[in-house]
Amino acid sequence: MALIEFHNVVKKFGGNAVLDGVTFSVEKGEVLCVVGPSGTGKSVTLKHLVRLLTPTSGRVLVDGVDVAECDERSLAAIRRRVGYLFQGGALLAWMTVAENVALPLRECTSLTEEEIDERVKKALESVELASAADKYPAEISGGMQKRAGLARAIVRDSDIVLYDEPTSGLDPVTATTIHRLIIKLNKSLGITSVVVTHDLQSALGFADRILLLKDGRVAACDTPEKFTQSTNRDVVEFLAAMKGTLK
Repeated sequence: MALIEFHNVVKKFGGNAVLDGVTFSVEKGEVLCVVGPSGTGKSVTLKHLVRLLTPTSGRVLVDGVDVAECDERSLAAIRRRVGYLFQGGALLAWMTVAENVALPLRECTSLTEEEIDERVKKALESVELASAADKYPAEISGGMQKRAGLARAIVRDSDIVLYDEPTSGLDPVTATTIHRLIIKLNKSLGITSVVVTHDLQSALGFADRILLLKDGRVAACDTPEKFTQSTNRDVVEFLAAMKGTLK
């Protein structure tokens, strides 16, 4: 059984189907990158995994549990397992990096301050940001802010991390650092990652599989090698459109 499963998921807003029968699965420890044109439902797909949205029809399963049918306690248990790196990092400006990372522990656990400090230290070391613990978001670069957001996403020992455009607005060197950390965390902590990205070039280099969404449907889902060699019309058209970004 896969860790994450979407079964014929439809999501409508005002009669418009943003997701139209989406079906795919993610294995434990896998890095799945979700690509596709803007407005095709990539971020909407992520939000279903933690029930920020619920399907109009279809099922979303995490470790065999239907997220939409969870009671409050069961949903909280799933959300504890899932870290979410938002597109903008979503750090609170009036808190230091360490305080931002500690926030979910202080709000959602009964850990002591000593235990919280230890977890925060470990999370910051994992994303190579220990030296910035006492700085405020305005005092660090955009890439460091993303890494701080990633530390906050994993600080509760999450085994699933969802990334919404993790390298948006970053220069290529900094983006490469973020992608390297995604791979590092998957291997060292056994994390399962679902990455929504426009950076196809990088995705081809670090993803286990690439999932192409088009018009709210799964057009293709395959390994990077097979994806780039596909004769699927949607894949061919997408690759042609992205040709200028590929080396």
